[in-house]
Amino acid sequence: MTRQRTPSGASRTSRPRANRRRVLAGLGSGVAVALAGCTDVLGDDAPAYEDGTVDVDGGPRSPDETVAAEALAETEINESVTPIGDLELEDHDFVLEDDYRGSIVQGTVRNDGGDRIQLAEVRARVYGDGDQLGRYVDTVGDLEPETGWAFEVVVLESPAEIDAYDVAVLGTPS
Repeated sequence: MTRQRTPSGASRTSRPRANRRRVLAGLGSGVAVALAGCTDVLGDDAPAYEDGTVDVDGGPRSPDETVAAEALAETEINESVTPIGDLELEDHDFVLEDDYRGSIVQGTVRNDGGDRIQLAEVRARVYGDGDQLGRYVDTVGDLEPETGWAFEVVVLESPAEIDAYDVAVLGTPS
């Protein structure tokens, strides 16, 4: 705001006028902030998640087990992977191991195609009371044609907090 003198000597306050450039800059910033963190693919390239049930009882990890599990759990997804028809999620289960791993989603992925998959990634999302609590991943490189991979996704939440999970497989072809 600026102060200006009128011809009669009185002072008045004026506000800078909004121009089209400022409005567009504000809108662009607002859209960028609104979309920040939206890393899941939508539309036709969205991964197909399969639902899973959680039927285990267990308590939280000890502090030492938590440190080990946090070092092993992967939460960063790879942006270059996409759904690939040749990758099949053969089976998956929510399991409670009685060691530092604790809650895990484990299963098998198979490359049914004739080409090597450069990178395969399994994404598991866990839910409690209808809310997503976390997303975890496991990856493998160089999945040869007609071979399988036994994955193990370490989940940091206690099984007492988790009601359900879902899982998807994505990849990068060679």
